[in-house]
Amino acid sequence: MSLREVSTASDLLDFYDLIVIGAGPAGMAAAVEASAAGARVAVLDENPRPGGQIYREITRNSPDRKTYLGTDYWKGKPLAEAFGLSNIDYAPRATVWSLESRDQTAGQTCNVVGITIAGSARMIEAEAIVLATGAQERPMPVPGWTLPGVMTAGAAQIALKAAGAMPSGPVVMAGCGPLLYLLASQLVDAGVSDLTVLDTAQSPFRVGVLRHMPEFMLSPYVLKGIGLLAKVKRHARVVSGVRSIAITGIERADGVRFITTGNEQVLPASSVLLHQGVIPSTSLTNAADCELKWNDEQRAFEPVADHEGRTTKAGIYVAGDGAGIAGAQAAEVSGRIVALAALSDLGLGSTTAVPTQIKSLHKKARRFLRGRAFLDALYTPHSGFLAPADPETIVCRCEEITVRKLREAIALGPPGPNQLKTFVRCGMGQCQGRLCAATVTEIMAEERKVSPGDVGTYRLRSPVKPVRLAELAHLPHTPHALKAVTGRDPVDHDTNEAGHFS
Repeated sequence: MSLREVSTASDLLDFYDLIVIGAGPAGMAAAVEASAAGARVAVLDENPRPGGQIYREITRNSPDRKTYLGTDYWKGKPLAEAFGLSNIDYAPRATVWSLESRDQTAGQTCNVVGITIAGSARMIEAEAIVLATGAQERPMPVPGWTLPGVMTAGAAQIALKAAGAMPSGPVVMAGCGPLLYLLASQLVDAGVSDLTVLDTAQSPFRVGVLRHMPEFMLSPYVLKGIGLLAKVKRHARVVSGVRSIAITGIERADGVRFITTGNEQVLPASSVLLHQGVIPSTSLTNAADCELKWNDEQRAFEPVADHEGRTTKAGIYVAGDGAGIAGAQAAEVSGRIVALAALSDLGLGSTTAVPTQIKSLHKKARRFLRGRAFLDALYTPHSGFLAPADPETIVCRCEEITVRKLREAIALGPPGPNQLKTFVRCGMGQCQGRLCAATVTEIMAEERKVSPGDVGTYRLRSPVKPVRLAELAHLPHTPHALKAVTGRDPVDHDTNEAGHFS
């Protein structure tokens, strides 16, 4: 029994008991758990190999070659090995661009996934879908952030894990959040010597932070966090209390201008890495019409789900950071819980053993979640970076929409971000709002002096990723699609075996 790697869309089955979207810690754990119970499982992964972002290239890297990745990275090795030995159909380099539920009979729902592999698209079905899509970086629009030489901390970490590539110096990292210091530590260990960290985090002595301190002191993150900060401060320049950042340069970034405690300074920089935390990746949950809610502690929208990952749409589950930011170890446990819940709902799990297993896993998850509230409060981004004040800062990179244009359009009174598209094309580019949605919501909330939860976010529709018209045109015409277009029952039409009109 071993993994079956799928290289073309036609190699996938028409139907699975469970489809897992994403192969990070949550996705791999869910797939392994479901496969062990005898379910027919497919894993659809946009990356070339399993691991997700946190364990990227874990199946190819070795500890002796890349010691700078740290001990937490190598904790993913056993999970990746178990994944490789499981009876799973694994589709790497797969683009999932659609997810919808279709009622078949009373009380039954079939979930349909649109997928492209190697330029060929098709639809596949499953009784249950586990969305393990992970997190994405919260956008940090500042003047000059579109210049060559500027990237997110996450992008730099991808290059480091995948190819051992490091940014050229001098390197300036700016923003806040655990990943900022983790990457700084990895770069130091990898040999980057000219490194400055501009920390935009708010004061750690706020009441909202201090009230979570006792719980954090009992968490497994205390010593690791202290050691990480100490190492970065020993080997890099760290500037705290930064309240304004602008990247300078004409054809590419050549420096960073920043303000702290009333003083303006300029640093030379060949590479600038921006980061202000991560938020759940909700494109597919949004497009599948799963209800979202605002998490004020994490300043992000997340799916509405129960403690076992069931969303508001039947047969669709969420696991890992795509359900709420909690970290890799919590994500792995979450994946197992969700898989067991889905198996139970499908009648494939033991009615006596599953509840006991889930209870034990919840206890384990609580340990990994201990201290999370402290980190969320400590690294809440400053409002000046969530909703930039500089009028010429670009918010929507696809359509080059500035803060000025956004605020002028908001003043015209659109009810929410979706209606805002009537006035400006923000969110209508190729990324479909992934790089601007969070900022648009924050700016609109600031302008109206309400919570971002009251403003809402973009309502996504399939396809959620770019897909060529040729791929769509060659999809077989299902009876459902034929009736939607013609208004008549498909038996009235003469179609060939491929489902096309003859």
